[in-house]
Amino acid sequence: MRAARAARSRGPGATPFQAHTGSMCRSIKTLRPPFTPDPGEDDVRAAALQYVRKVSGFRAPAAHNRAVFDEAVDAVAEATARLLEGLEVRGARQP
Repeated sequence: MRAARAARSRGPGATPFQAHTGSMCRSIKTLRPPFTPDPGEDDVRAAALQYVRKVSGFRAPAAHNRAVFDEAVDAVAEATARLLEGLEVRGARQP
């Protein structure tokens, strides 16, 4: 029933990927300035956790998936921190 309802909401001929292109999990906020002036480690980790939850489909993984889940959160958090450190936002005020 859920699959049929999801297929109807995407429209005829739409694939799951096409239906979600351009949208982002509402729990993940933009962390770059000026949207978030000074994102901290907790902000980055929370966004990474939300991303891994969304992609895996698990809010809290079972014990046998916990290690790989936590590794993914760590990897996404590290990549996010590198991204934010390397971004150059034009027109942003410098401290």
